[in-house]
Amino acid sequence: MVWRAFLSGPFSAGLLLAVAALGAGCHRADRHKKLIAIVVPSQDNPYFKAEADAAAARAIALGYRVRIDAHDDDAYRQDNLIDAAIASNASALILDNAGSDASISAVRRAANAGIAVFLIDREIQANGIAKAQIISDNDQGARLVAAEFVRAIGSSGEYAELIGRESDTNAQIRTKGFHAILDNYPGLKRVAAQSANWSQSEAFQKTETMLQAHGRILGILAGNDTMALGAAAAAKSAGIKGLRIVGFDGSPDAVDAIRKGDLQATALQPAVVISRLAVNEADLFLRTGSTRVAERQVIPCDLVTRANADDYRNFEKMR
Repeated sequence: MVWRAFLSGPFSAGLLLAVAALGAGCHRADRHKKLIAIVVPSQDNPYFKAEADAAAARAIALGYRVRIDAHDDDAYRQDNLIDAAIASNASALILDNAGSDASISAVRRAANAGIAVFLIDREIQANGIAKAQIISDNDQGARLVAAEFVRAIGSSGEYAELIGRESDTNAQIRTKGFHAILDNYPGLKRVAAQSANWSQSEAFQKTETMLQAHGRILGILAGNDTMALGAAAAAKSAGIKGLRIVGFDGSPDAVDAIRKGDLQATALQPAVVISRLAVNEADLFLRTGSTRVAERQVIPCDLVTRANADDYRNFEKMR
């Protein structure tokens, strides 16, 4: 089927239907459409899958071919995927990169090959290589979540923290944002902090250990929703009620857990908005030679609690 040359990686059911409908009427002329390559860390993580699906749907709607791949936070695999994009004569690359420092040379190589690079979610510490770097305001979102955490557990007591992958810049920014708020309360004491590498199963195991060692914990801050859900599952398995757990990302599973009372809050990263924006800017650049906006663009996060959880679906505010 001709779409195999244009698309790779898993898609949501809705996007597959859209692709099938388009594919039914495609002609050889489709081969002459410009290619937008989309590379994300993983399609198993719902946040990254939402990025890929939103970017692909928007690109297809604008008349581009698309290809989706995942680098699994492996800089070497990312290098290979960028080489593949260059070999495929991609016109633009939408990239959620494999680490700030490790990705600069790869982004530069794509740009030197004539590919317009648009970074989403994770920035690099270099200017003028990518056409745009569009990221969530991780510091602002972390401060929102930390303030809600303090409201929930009070200004004194013990708490624990689950940190994301330590090599990930966003993990570092979020924990700093948490502590910009929490460290203003001398009565709050962090008695345990461990990296669970963004993993739900690892967060479950780490939380079990922390709860056994520290029976007076009032709450747990998690650097993403996947780890927060692992912590909530561990608390439930241990028969512990009333533990206040907050996350970060705004995943559908986390929002549902907030509705049920299993999580206290999360910060919604507007993955869908950011991905669509990146494709819109890529399209504008390819047509006019300019994005007409600054390279670095920071999009604010929303605090999601039980009071407003029904307003959010699939990493997007619906009303």
